[in-house]
Order: sequence, then C-alpha cells, then structure tokens
Amino acid sequence: MSAIRAFTFKKEERLCSKTLIDRLFNGGKSHSLAAFPLRVVYMEQDNYGEKPQIQVLISVPKRCFKLAVKRNRVKRQIREAYRLQKHMLLDTLKKKPNSMMILAFIWLDTQLYASEEVHKKVGNLLERIREKV
Repeated sequence: MSAIRAFTFKKEERLCSKTLIDRLFNGGKSHSLAAFPLRVVYMEQDNYGEKPQIQVLISVPKRCFKLAVKRNRVKRQIREAYRLQKHMLLDTLKKKPNSMMILAFIWLDTQLYASEEVHKKVGNLLERIREKV
C-alpha cells in the first residue's frame, strides 16, 4: 500500500528567519555540497515548536543574471524541482521527529539550463544530503 504524498511547497517551508539564515551561513555546523550549476548549504538542528521539518532558501545572485526575468525563471525551476523531490529528504527526517533541516540552494552559473537538467541536479543534491543525514 503506497502512501499519498503531497507535492506542495507552502509558505511555512520557506526560510525567512534572519536568525536561522545567519546561523546557516555564519554558524560553523553547516555543510555544503555542489552539483554545478547549483550549490546547497544545509544544516540540521533541533526543531522547536510547530515549524516544518525542512525550510528552504533559494538564491540566484544578480551577478549571475542582470535581468530579473532570468533570475525568476531559475528560482521557479529550482522550486519546482525541490517540490517534486523533497519527499526523499522528508522520509529520512520522519525518523527523527525532533530535528529539522535548513537548506539554501545557491545558483553558481551565468547560463540558463533546461528544467530537466535542474531537476537532475536538485535530485542529486537531495540524495547526497539524505545519505549524510
């Protein structure tokens, strides 16, 4: 019997807290993986309260794409790829109910890629994170 998965990406799953973002990038317990053109910085921490088990930040720097249209396209591609594949990481974290994962996807290249390519790279990164957790 297969469980029904919700392929959603709600507002609560977005990383907006300045303190959590600072802890992720300035903390010392964060880890980084790259699958060009993407890099992910992630950190596992205790989950206090009613926050979701994974919170995600997506960053496409202005130095990569001057036009906002292109930056938004890349962010949409990353969000969609994460939304469809986040269950890989969620299934692993279900075994640890008191921990949460903070992820930051950062775009590294100055070129646009096909959505299938971005989908593969995000899947690769999520799989590698799952193996390390």
